[in-house]
Amino acid sequence: MGRTLAQPLRQLSDAHLAALAVLAFATALAIWAPRRYPGRWSVPAARALALLIFAGWAGEYLADVLLGTWTVRYDLPLQLTDAISVTAIVALWTRGALAVELLYFWSLTASLQATLTPDLSRSFPSVYYFTYFVYHVGAIVGACFLVLGCRLYPRPGAVRRVYGATFAFALAAAAGDLLTGGNYMFLSEKPEYSSLLNVMGPWPWYIASTAVLALVLLAIVKLLTDWARARDASAPSRSTIANTG
Repeated sequence: MGRTLAQPLRQLSDAHLAALAVLAFATALAIWAPRRYPGRWSVPAARALALLIFAGWAGEYLADVLLGTWTVRYDLPLQLTDAISVTAIVALWTRGALAVELLYFWSLTASLQATLTPDLSRSFPSVYYFTYFVYHVGAIVGACFLVLGCRLYPRPGAVRRVYGATFAFALAAAAGDLLTGGNYMFLSEKPEYSSLLNVMGPWPWYIASTAVLALVLLAIVKLLTDWARARDASAPSRSTIANTG
């Protein structure tokens, strides 16, 4: 979305670094606050973030409509970003186990990559700059808030479920590409601007290599999450030892 001849966002430009700084600060706060001050405040806070993500995600579509750039070839909700944004809203509002799992693994892999290497045709102060980073950064912050902050850890088998859901959504995106001639989930060609896909080989091989990389990244996120869960589980015993020592 937001396809024009305007100056694209350059990686590690001041505008990009500002977005990354917000990501780092907001993520740290989202993990620290519910751990340090657990309580009912986390429910309205999560729902406020859900509304913010909705505003960014839906606002981008609205901007396309108002500017007359919306087309079925580019703007159907068939990018993985769309699935992540909707899942983020549901997870933050309901805290459903499956929604939280999908949000957590998707955001710490796909959304994080999209934030680090943005495929964005507009830079600051374009409305697309704000919408893009609101829903990408918001999803990452929301996932860390729910899982690492509120300790709603994924259930056993989460990686398998997330990978299966990703494959199913990719099939829907592929069908959309065939029907519209679009490039949903970049299944037809690589992004126009900077992206990790640019180093994953030519079409169609980058699709297969990306599928393998996705599984590896999901496994890495799981390992880090298992470490955090184990650390939380052992924290009371360490505290008891310290108090009795």
